[in-house]
Amino acid sequence: MPELIVTTRAGETLPLAYSPGSTVMEIIRDAGIDELLALCGGTCSCATCHIHVDLETAARLPPISIDEDALLDGSSHRDERSRLGCQLRLYDQHSGLRVTIAEED
Repeated sequence: MPELIVTTRAGETLPLAYSPGSTVMEIIRDAGIDELLALCGGTCSCATCHIHVDLETAARLPPISIDEDALLDGSSHRDERSRLGCQLRLYDQHSGLRVTIAEED
């Protein structure tokens, strides 16, 4: 089974198995990690699933959308690694992707 490697705000790194087709937000939420609020439930309207993607593995992801980019502009913790977990659907080829949960705005 493919794995997503998640680092929490406390610095704990956890390998999370996922079913292909799941989003990063769903994988983290389903693992019971409550740091990722995901208030809108994955509709790309709140930016509470803000994560930072490891640059070494980010090249495997689709480019950021206009809506995702606009929502992230409102975060004071945005950087070049910022993405919204609800917008990143993972498949087998994404196994090993490393993300860190962003600080809460």
